Amino acid sequence: MGQPLEPDSDSIPNQSTMAAAAPNPATDEASRLPWGNALVAGAIAVLVGVTSSIAVVFAAAERVGADAKTAGSWIGAICIGMGVCTVVLSLRFKTPIKLAWSTPGAALIATMPVGTTLKAVTGAFLFCSVLYLLTGVTGLFDRVVSRIPLPIASALLAGVLSRFALEAFASAADSTLLIVVMFLAHVIARLIVARFSALIVLVVGVTVAALQGNIDVAGLELSLVEPTWTSPSFDLGVVVGLGLPLYLVTMAAQNTPGVAALRTHGYGTPASPAITASGVAGLALAPFGLYSINLAAITAAMVMGPDIHPDKAKRYPAAISAGSIYIVLGVLGGSVAAILGVLPRPLIIATAAFALLPTITNGLATATGDQSFRDAAIVTFLVTVSGVTVGGIGSAFWAIVAGVIVQGARHLGNRRTGQA
Repeated sequence: MGQPLEPDSDSIPNQSTMAAAAPNPATDEASRLPWGNALVAGAIAVLVGVTSSIAVVFAAAERVGADAKTAGSWIGAICIGMGVCTVVLSLRFKTPIKLAWSTPGAALIATMPVGTTLKAVTGAFLFCSVLYLLTGVTGLFDRVVSRIPLPIASALLAGVLSRFALEAFASAADSTLLIVVMFLAHVIARLIVARFSALIVLVVGVTVAALQGNIDVAGLELSLVEPTWTSPSFDLGVVVGLGLPLYLVTMAAQNTPGVAALRTHGYGTPASPAITASGVAGLALAPFGLYSINLAAITAAMVMGPDIHPDKAKRYPAAISAGSIYIVLGVLGGSVAAILGVLPRPLIIATAAFALLPTITNGLATATGDQSFRDAAIVTFLVTVSGVTVGGIGSAFWAIVAGVIVQGARHLGNRRTGQA
């Protein structure tokens, strides 16, 4: 140690070693973390996630007697909770793990009987969070989900995203010029600069909407969130009537497609840490209005795609970007609705739909690629797209049940006939 190296054939550089050591701009570019693309993808995911369902959250808050200040506290708690969890989980696993609020859960709260108190629903939120925590710590959810075949999971994801995308094309009836121009922008951008197609579509859409006079920024005022504490009370009827269904609906209709999004994009990260984090965040922030957060599916696909980076191991900065923006929005929770309300809903839905088309295509290709799973995958896709709700549980859960039944029947038939 410390002695000079003797010159030999291995220590003398030759042309091949010099070429290997020379910087390769293409390789260096591909090895970098895509923070530029990540910021764009994260911002679009947040924009779509918040604007597509924020009205449901406010309706839920108002249903149980929340005033404007308390409703702002709900938005602040939810955004900060899922933002922190998204950043921490994505950094921990180097995987784009994005959380979102439970839109079906908010819809469930919005149907509570008139007179249900804030204190009672807060108690139900805490009960639901305890169930999340127990589910995550025991790993029960992972054990169940790991048994779902990839073609069925891919069909589920394609169905969830297709329901969202169909709304964009349906909105063309009332916003024909806007949707047609955005569609043409998407087609052209995918041919020329596919990586930035979502941003281009968004800019084009905002421009068209502004020229049509559908964007009015006058009177916008930013304000910091004012956290409002609600002491919980544990009413057995509300705990059973809201807390348990909220848990079941979120696990079946939200976390299951969220896991499908991860698996379809090639990520084997267990879901249990995210479920556990959801429970911990709920226990800490439920008194401020965090009713339920879960693995995202639709907006998660926006931070997992190959347009962010060809190497899936380098896409997690997009989720970190989304989480960080959520935290900022949470701090500005009192004015989030006013800011996002400036953009017309068809614009937001169309931006999301066109950004998700490649993911829908890949999901359907994976779902139908294996002929032995094709029937089960198609049934799963169709049940998901149908949007059917049975017993208060959404189509995502029943789609998996239907797909597994079809595949199970096929397996039994093959055993009887002696086929593989």
